[in-house]
Amino acid sequence: MKKNQEIIDQLNQLLSDFQIYYQNLRGFHWNIQGRNFFELHAKFEELYTMANEKVDEIAERILTIAGTPIHNFQDYLETASIQPVKNVHDDETAVQTIVSNLEHLISKERAIKELAGEAGDSGTEDHMSAYIEEQEKTLWMYKAWLK
Repeated sequence: MKKNQEIIDQLNQLLSDFQIYYQNLRGFHWNIQGRNFFELHAKFEELYTMANEKVDEIAERILTIAGTPIHNFQDYLETASIQPVKNVHDDETAVQTIVSNLEHLISKERAIKELAGEAGDSGTEDHMSAYIEEQEKTLWMYKAWLK
C-alpha cells in the first residue's frame, strides 16, 4: 500500500511536469519567429499534441491505481519541477528548453518505472517504458537540430 501511494505521488509529479511542458510547447508554437518558423511551428504542434495525450493517460493511470490526479494549475505549479517559460520567440531557446524538459521527463519516468517494477505494478512500468522509448528518440532529434 505504501509503494502504491508513492507511485501515485510520483505520477502526480509527472502529471504536473507534463502540464507545464505542454504549456511551454503551446507558447513556443504560438510565439516562434524567424527562418525556422514553418518547420518548428508544425513540430511544436506535434509535441504538444503528444504531451496532451500523455497528460490524459497519466491521470487515467493514477485513477486506475486508486489515486486522485492533480487537476488545477496552482497545484501543478507547486508540484512541477519543470519551470514555465514565457515570451520565447527564437528557435534555439525554444529547442534548448524542449531538450531540457525532455531530459527531466525521461529521468522522472525512469525513476517511476523502477519504483513500479519494485511494487509489481507492470501497468505503470509499461507506460513509463513506452514514454521513455518515444521521448529518447525525440530528444535525439532535437539535440541533432541544435548542432
